[in-house]
Amino acid sequence: MQSGTYLRNGPGLWHIGDYNFRHLFDGYATLVRLHFENGRLIMGHRQIESEAYKAAKRNNKLCYREFSEAPKTDNFLAYMGDLASLFSGASLTDNANTGVVTLGDGRVVCLTETIKGSIVIDPDTLDTLGKFEYSDSLGGLIHSAHPIVTDTEFLTLLPDLVNPGYLVVRMEPGTNERKVIGRVSCRGGPAPGWVHSFPVTEHYVIVPEMPLRYCAQNLLKAEPTPLYKFEWHPDSKGFVHVMCKASGKIVASVEVPLFVTFHFINAYEETDEDGRVIAIIADCCEHNADTTILDKLRLQNLRSYTGEDVLPDARVGRFIIPFDGSPNGKLVAALDPEEHGKGMDMCSINPAYLGKKYRYAYACGAQRPCNFPNTLTKLDLVEKKAKNWWDEGAVPSEPFFVARPGATEEDDGVVISMISDKNGEGYALLLDASSFKEIARAKFPYGLPYGLHGCWVPKN
Repeated sequence: MQSGTYLRNGPGLWHIGDYNFRHLFDGYATLVRLHFENGRLIMGHRQIESEAYKAAKRNNKLCYREFSEAPKTDNFLAYMGDLASLFSGASLTDNANTGVVTLGDGRVVCLTETIKGSIVIDPDTLDTLGKFEYSDSLGGLIHSAHPIVTDTEFLTLLPDLVNPGYLVVRMEPGTNERKVIGRVSCRGGPAPGWVHSFPVTEHYVIVPEMPLRYCAQNLLKAEPTPLYKFEWHPDSKGFVHVMCKASGKIVASVEVPLFVTFHFINAYEETDEDGRVIAIIADCCEHNADTTILDKLRLQNLRSYTGEDVLPDARVGRFIIPFDGSPNGKLVAALDPEEHGKGMDMCSINPAYLGKKYRYAYACGAQRPCNFPNTLTKLDLVEKKAKNWWDEGAVPSEPFFVARPGATEEDDGVVISMISDKNGEGYALLLDASSFKEIARAKFPYGLPYGLHGCWVPKN
């Protein structure tokens, strides 16, 4: 295996003082580091020192609005002040607890849904170095938690909550300036669909418009609704838009069946014998248009498992977006969901195949009964089969693919996952990406909380 560092970000501290948070996504960010070199593994972890985390530690109480939490106000005037600071973004959290990316210039940035929650860290010491300040004047309060990051560019979506739509923006390595590629206007309403992630191909940005839409009224409420900051609008329908990276023009905009997804896996261009693009194929972890997955992630639900099978079904949802002017696209299962236990989330691919035709993906699946994804699964989207890893009582986090140096096959490499084991223990797991057999595991000296998304930082 090549030398380098795997970083994983995610919520890891769910209480402050004697107050316990409600939702998995509320926790203060915990960064875990696995450094591989000369056959040895060195592990460490630290809290990301966001303003939200530091204020909570200093005041022994919640001070910023988290995913499902809002600071308690003492009176009506204080509540009105909180609303004013919400509209300005001042009261929104900068708790960067979702993902971590290595930019083309080598900087490592932790991210969440709020733009202010973009924080630069040192991948060797895990020190918090400061805010990632965007130097442009685009403004906005939120963006996709999962930008597309390569050696040559950074692409993301900025939802417009006032005039429903999305700005598609690009940032060059070595700069902090986002430049607009184009704008997508929503076809449904009353607000843009949630865009936690989105896919790209070699020439296009795919902008999903999900009927699970941002909701300003829910954002203003002190107590969470079942869908938190969102609202389900099936009557507004679902759409997928395709924008040309070079021109910013919309080249396709189709209605699709209702869908719910947090995470897109990959997308690619389907061409005819003359090389003309005839369709876009975009794959995601799709929850059968069922929004209840959000409420299943309340900590109370996760911690009170009684053995019943309560994890909502999910599948690899494959969007087929035609380029022939058709008004409708398709959404089908890319393989039989029984192959991966009808659980599907937290996906990765070989990054060399980003935006290209690909065969393999790695994700978390399910061994039923369960209340949370509890397997690692390798998806073969050509043979439509899956290989699964399962260890009773273990909860694996996102499987992350790292290619073997000099590899020529798509699945020649290793898959890294951090496992939260029974009895509060944990270990790092390495699987051979081809056979999906275990290569090694390294037990942590202490237990670690479940985490979300990671990145690879090559040596040098």
